[in-house]
Amino acid sequence: MATSKGGHSVKLSIVTPVYHEQDNIVRVIDGIRGAVKTPYEFLIVYDAKDDPTYEVVKKYIAKHKLQNVKLVQSSVGTGRGFLNALRTGFVTATGDAVIVMMADLCDDPQDIDTMYKLFTDGADLVCASRYMKGGRQIGSPLLKRTLSRWAGVSLYHLRRLPIHDATNNFKLYSHKLLQNVTIEGDGGFEIALQITAKAHQRGYTLRELPTTWRDRETGEAKFNLKKMLPRYLKWYMYAFTAGKQSSRTRSDLGKD
Repeated sequence: MATSKGGHSVKLSIVTPVYHEQDNIVRVIDGIRGAVKTPYEFLIVYDAKDDPTYEVVKKYIAKHKLQNVKLVQSSVGTGRGFLNALRTGFVTATGDAVIVMMADLCDDPQDIDTMYKLFTDGADLVCASRYMKGGRQIGSPLLKRTLSRWAGVSLYHLRRLPIHDATNNFKLYSHKLLQNVTIEGDGGFEIALQITAKAHQRGYTLRELPTTWRDRETGEAKFNLKKMLPRYLKWYMYAFTAGKQSSRTRSDLGKD
């Protein structure tokens, strides 16, 4: 576990990739600062300094003299994009656990402390679920939310995946899990389904809690269903067909 300059242990790293989220990012930071009691670092990962989000965050950090909110330039892989930004966040993070949170205000920061509590109780992956009892989804195009719900619920009921919302990116991952699961491909938002499927297949402990998800109100959505659907189908089929390894046969030191 890392220690901040102020001497406080960093138990949790929150990673948020950004691209032209200058209209939303201050509200995201304010939401986290107001809601999260767990000692944390907030890593805002950007592609390049010409993104207007960069200056907005830089000025906010200076104004409030924040040490636990940090701008991180994407440096893993080639090219811009969500996946390489997440990879950069994962290797930069110093917490015992990492939460991925979107920059469009769809995720509820009030859930973060509960997610971390489930991690301390033994979970390697914690999913904020829209589709379990108590969860809600407000907004989003009908086809997108129908496919997402169908994927999550079918994996839960037919393949005994112990969470209802495998496609949601608002998830916590243990440091151990991220070290031992290889992230493949050059895609993007399907990474949550990929990690979830591999974690379940390798015998890690998965938990969930209900969340309320809200579609963005400002800014441009980065999700392209037509482009992303084949990548989601690949990892859905992996999750549906891969046999689960027992904890006795899985090695935490080996990678898939």
